[in-house]
Amino acid sequence: MQPDPARTAEVAAAAAPYLESWLEHQRRRLRVPGVQAAVRVGDRLVLDTALGVADLDTGAPLTPAHLFRIASHSKTFTATAVLQLVEDGRLRLDDPIASLVPALTGTGLAEVTVRELLGHQGGVVRDGRDNDHWQLLQPFPDEALLLRTATDDGAVLDRNEHFKYSNIGYSLLGLAIEAVTGTGYAAHVQAAVLDRLGLVDTGPEWDPARAEEYAAGHTGLLDGEDERATIPHVDTRAMASATGFWSTARDLTTFGAAHFAGDPALLTEGSKRLMRRRESEIRAHGGDPRYYGLGMDLRTLGERELVGHSGGYPGHITRTWIDPVGQVVVSVLTNAVDGPADALARGLYALLDLALAAPEGVDQPPAEELARYTGRFANLWGTTDVALLGGRLVLLHPSAPEPTEERAELTVEGPDTLRLETVPGFGSPGETVEYEWAADGTVSRVRAGGISSWPLDVFRARRAAQVAR
Repeated sequence: MQPDPARTAEVAAAAAPYLESWLEHQRRRLRVPGVQAAVRVGDRLVLDTALGVADLDTGAPLTPAHLFRIASHSKTFTATAVLQLVEDGRLRLDDPIASLVPALTGTGLAEVTVRELLGHQGGVVRDGRDNDHWQLLQPFPDEALLLRTATDDGAVLDRNEHFKYSNIGYSLLGLAIEAVTGTGYAAHVQAAVLDRLGLVDTGPEWDPARAEEYAAGHTGLLDGEDERATIPHVDTRAMASATGFWSTARDLTTFGAAHFAGDPALLTEGSKRLMRRRESEIRAHGGDPRYYGLGMDLRTLGERELVGHSGGYPGHITRTWIDPVGQVVVSVLTNAVDGPADALARGLYALLDLALAAPEGVDQPPAEELARYTGRFANLWGTTDVALLGGRLVLLHPSAPEPTEERAELTVEGPDTLRLETVPGFGSPGETVEYEWAADGTVSRVRAGGISSWPLDVFRARRAAQVAR
């Protein structure tokens, strides 16, 4: 059965307050300065949020309008522009790169094709012998240095020997676009991709004129280190087509939606299928395989076949996943070099799918009645959520890396009592969850499976006395 985007959008919109609450819990627990996130279903933006701060030095709150460096997301924009030129007959996927970038004639990369560069099958060096520009010890390469790197050190493996991720390869695709169009890379993708979608908060390279709008980047936490330092923004110069883009989570969901099946805004269905087909299998040391298409990372998550890309820029880690068939896009942007963008994006999909999986044909009290039982509760062992997802109550552990794995459905037995579903498990299946109420009608204590928990702030205030000896 094909998914119904209209139903998915309604369920997602109802779940959005909990999704935001879960994101904030994860952000605080992992000490991430800021998280910007958006979820789009069909043509409906159901979540658009920003949590934490844009800059630890100033304490400025992060907003949905702050701009993030989205780094290797750039590859999906570049691949889209290349496929447009292929559709127009101005470029062929089997064109050797030297026919488009003559400086590569006679080098080890001369015969590498456009398709091989798009799929990271050209055997091309990743960033060059000296890529300390990635930690800001030197400027990013200009065109002359890019070509020198590609000429002198570019060929590392044979063509189609292995998947070998390459920023140099995608930078050469930027030069190929310039050769075909007769215009600069930035100007072309602006007109061919961004302007078509009305993406006013997305661009192909650092824009100093909008410097005040960017979220600051931050260093990672090293070995339990408590302090983060801010990282300045720099121009990625000749590597823009590989890593220069900036955007917002909201704009990225609009771009992602243009890759839905049936959306004609940027590409034909054939080109979109080609981009998300398994071009490369990535298997190392006997682990489970991963896959890459043309400018897109591929992942199976439950019943969903997702495509998209991540981005790692000094101080920003980002991830966008697209379900082209289910018409759901999730984008999560973080402003720290150890930001858990991918885990958060996958967690949002998992929570949404849990909401969509609510049992049908089961009588439930109205949502406004169930809402009184919801909340985040804590005890010595951590936090537990009672969440309203898909019109029913679910017990979750919000600190878990996979938030839906250890969960339990809850049914109402009385005004003060819920019951955990009876399933095999290490928790307390089949036992009761009992509520006590404050004078104002809010929850004062919950006893789940016989152990007490309190609203988070209440437990935080009582914890020291509870463990005192």
